[in-house]
Amino acid sequence: MPSDTKRATGEPTRVIPLAEPDLGGNESKYVQECLDTNWVSSAGTYVDTFERMVAKEVGVAHAVATVNGTAALHMALRVLGIEPDDEVLLPALTFIAPANAVRYVGAWPVFIDVEPEFWQLDVDKVATFLEEECRWHQGSLWNRTTGRRVRAIVPVHLLGHPCPMDVVMELADRYGLKVIADATEALGARCRSSAGGAWLAAAASGDVACLSFNGNKIITTGGGGMLVTADERLAASARYLSTQAKDDPVEYIHGAVGYNYRLSNVQAAIGVAQFERLHEFVNIKRRIARDYEEALRAVPGLTPMREAPWAFSTYWLYTVRVDTRQFGLDSRELLRELARHGIQSRPVWQPLHRSPPHATAQAYAVEVADDCYRVGLSLPCSVSLRSEDQARVIAAVCDARQLRSGRG
Repeated sequence: MPSDTKRATGEPTRVIPLAEPDLGGNESKYVQECLDTNWVSSAGTYVDTFERMVAKEVGVAHAVATVNGTAALHMALRVLGIEPDDEVLLPALTFIAPANAVRYVGAWPVFIDVEPEFWQLDVDKVATFLEEECRWHQGSLWNRTTGRRVRAIVPVHLLGHPCPMDVVMELADRYGLKVIADATEALGARCRSSAGGAWLAAAASGDVACLSFNGNKIITTGGGGMLVTADERLAASARYLSTQAKDDPVEYIHGAVGYNYRLSNVQAAIGVAQFERLHEFVNIKRRIARDYEEALRAVPGLTPMREAPWAFSTYWLYTVRVDTRQFGLDSRELLRELARHGIQSRPVWQPLHRSPPHATAQAYAVEVADDCYRVGLSLPCSVSLRSEDQARVIAAVCDARQLRSGRG
């Protein structure tokens, strides 16, 4: 939550958070109902309601609520049959969760670069990898370098911008790969269909899509996640495994190694209240992004986020590229300067092929991801961000450059 810091004069200044939740809807009312009725655990009407709401928004028939987005990813890999020593293609630039989930099932990530314009998975490099670095053997695709079977691809809708799923799906069909769309940052994002130009939810493509409702996401349940799919069999399997694989409604008989992964009714109640405001939140995020773009596009050395003509982004975290030579500060120096003025900002993730737990995984043609990590900086973009606070952020960014220019 926002706190106070001190100006050089000693005057208190409100800290502007990077991305905090807005809980100003029906959250208290719905949670109180859970408390009044004693339905606080992993069963209850709010869990069912939340699942139906999310499934309808995405445009699929089934949703399974989980304790967090990582659990949803783990379930997706399990129900799709990804096995030990299989390989799963991932973008090199994303949060570590999908790579960790791949290792949970004993499989191996293969890290593919992102493209430089929108920072999404580079589908051209994916195509080249599958064509030139893999071979068919006994009906399966095998990695020539590692000798492991390639089974799946996890496109990530990074920073709220959709990945080009039409290309991903075409490649998956051609090479027999399962697709798990990581839409944790992109609930409400859409992409234009190649057939007829219709707009589709970013999470609608793939065998399974996974969502996160962490405190900094578009909507939150505090923690929480969701697996969504059009396949009834996959949904039933995920629901079974996420409730400890219990086979009998009365007797404690379990037919498999399951997981305690179900979302609680209290968290789902918060999720229902948040979901009621989803489109309001997305519109606010897009307005914040528009105001940043208009104010910062003329600042030398800063490149604001862009949106592809075929995309409708949620702008989950508004991120700029900082060119050290032109701006006068690098991204980390700007981060520290903003912090000095009570403004939170954040670098993007360390590329996964640089992460020590995944250092032995293969990285294919990764170049852009390292540059994104070096130059990327996310600015405050809470849906509750006040216009005067955004103006303060913009002024601090511009002042930081002018200060360095004056010293230079």
